[in-house]
Amino acid sequence: MKGIFPIDKLERIQTPFYYYDTELLRQTLRAINDEVQKHEGFCVHYAIKANANPKLLRIIQEAGLGADCVSGGEIEASVRAGFPSSKIVFAGVGKSDWEINLGLQHDIFCFNVESIPELEVINELASQQCKVARVAFRLNPNVGAHTHANITTGLAENKFGIAMRDMIPVIEHARQLENVKVVGLHFHIGSQILDMGDFEALCNRVNDLQKLLESHRIRVEHINVGGGLGVEYTHPNRVPIPDFKAYFDTYAKKLKLRPEQTLHFELGRAVVAQCGSLITKTLYVKKGAVKQFAIVDAGFTDLIRPALYQAYHKIENIMSNEPMETYDVVGPICESTDVFAKQIDLNRTQRGDLLAIRSAGAYGEIMASQYNCRKLPVGYTSDELR
Repeated sequence: MKGIFPIDKLERIQTPFYYYDTELLRQTLRAINDEVQKHEGFCVHYAIKANANPKLLRIIQEAGLGADCVSGGEIEASVRAGFPSSKIVFAGVGKSDWEINLGLQHDIFCFNVESIPELEVINELASQQCKVARVAFRLNPNVGAHTHANITTGLAENKFGIAMRDMIPVIEHARQLENVKVVGLHFHIGSQILDMGDFEALCNRVNDLQKLLESHRIRVEHINVGGGLGVEYTHPNRVPIPDFKAYFDTYAKKLKLRPEQTLHFELGRAVVAQCGSLITKTLYVKKGAVKQFAIVDAGFTDLIRPALYQAYHKIENIMSNEPMETYDVVGPICESTDVFAKQIDLNRTQRGDLLAIRSAGAYGEIMASQYNCRKLPVGYTSDELR
């Protein structure tokens, strides 16, 4: 939908760059809050790894969401953006000592712990600071998700989480440590999930685990089910906001929370993906023997998802109303995988036309690199360009 882009202003900015529709972001956040408020005890943390642009973080923090961090740098970004420490959770399979100490210094809400060695290090470092760290154990529920193999995280073969068979011994061990307090269980089965049946399967597993824990007289205050809700990459204009109602209703109906328990979510992609587009300029149109190429100035250094995950992103020529032609849209990186799309229809494209690679607000700017000594892309918001 070309009308959502202020072309006259975008033409003045050096490409490639990210453009964020902040009104859509605010609409998305309102949709989340509207649904969450219907369910007592539901808490949403934004997964910083999806996009840590400071301007977006400030808007998300102002909407009242907490922060889900997977590094010390993300904790620092969250604090700078104004997220209260009481709403920051810290996950990750390989937390270094300085990162753990940072979380302890800020008295964050919870560490999501993934192994006994990590638990013991947190206990030791907390002891040195004369603090008690709140921890939740990330369990690997061995629940598959209908998504790309590279973004499943809940199977037994994945590196994440503690095996189910070790759950009781790990919790019992933690109870013997003086400087940690077990407050919850944490799960995450994968990303870009659109089948609510996957989340129902997780609910069933959590329900069974709660019964098992209670048979050992173990009860936790919080259940954290991670995130994973996907977005509609094929039709970003038609479905700009994910189906949060179906997502939260699934947990409300299928997960049997105990009195006083709170349910935590860690949404990332679903919050920011649709508000972001990578804007790139057409350098050349090259006609080959069997196809024609639109060669643009963005590459997989700016948006790696198509190369890494074979991900689809809708691409639009936002400057042309000419008849459709078929192109491979490729970048300038000296790698054969530097391809955004093959054999797609675009309005007839010529040198200088701006293309918008849509649904790029999540895992776009944040995953950019300087391979080939390229500059990192800059992110601009619609607020700035009014």
